[in-house]
Amino acid sequence: MKRNVDIKEISDGRLYCAGDMVKADTGGCAGCSACCRGMGTSIILDPYDMWRLQTEAGLSPEALLQAQAELNVVDGLILPNLKMQGPQEACVFLDPQGRCSIHKARPGVCRLFPLGRYYEGRDFRYFLQVQECTKEKRSKVKVKKWVDTPRLAEYEEYIRQWHYFLEDAQHILDTDGSDELRRQVNLFLLKLFFLQSWKPEDFYPQFEERLAQGKKYLGISCESL
Repeated sequence: MKRNVDIKEISDGRLYCAGDMVKADTGGCAGCSACCRGMGTSIILDPYDMWRLQTEAGLSPEALLQAQAELNVVDGLILPNLKMQGPQEACVFLDPQGRCSIHKARPGVCRLFPLGRYYEGRDFRYFLQVQECTKEKRSKVKVKKWVDTPRLAEYEEYIRQWHYFLEDAQHILDTDGSDELRRQVNLFLLKLFFLQSWKPEDFYPQFEERLAQGKKYLGISCESL
């Protein structure tokens, strides 16, 4: 999701790599669940999130999209996001004690918070969102430990490929896309990446295969990613 803001206004002015220390550790949040409420449609899921929710939380794409997620337009493409519910607009996976019931399988957006990603030059780095987390006292932690994702280098390469694939798809639709083409592309990408089940084995080869199908369908050169 693109944000039309000046990064200097929402960050501490630094960009971080996986090996850097950043003041993001909330000490387990101590029961605070503010970042799990009132988030609207911003907890957007990507293919790795779908794979993780399926393999670690036992949620099929059909079940997830029927009960815990919904589809919305994000920068011209239709993507799934987690639902908020109730008077406090709480994440659908927040339990009565204010804890995440799928913590092991929580989406990448949740793992990052209060970090974000700054994309530039077909790459990205991390930044600290200084106005988002309500915890005033945070300690320093290494970015890769905070993100808490195995095989982080492979995951980061996947994030690059996914982000810029979506960006290229958006550019194609904005340049040449009729309403009918936009509908067809969105339906194809939804089926390819979100409605088909992922096998429980290694995610990355599966993603590479589907990404190749997506690029071929859109006429995107392999060298562009």
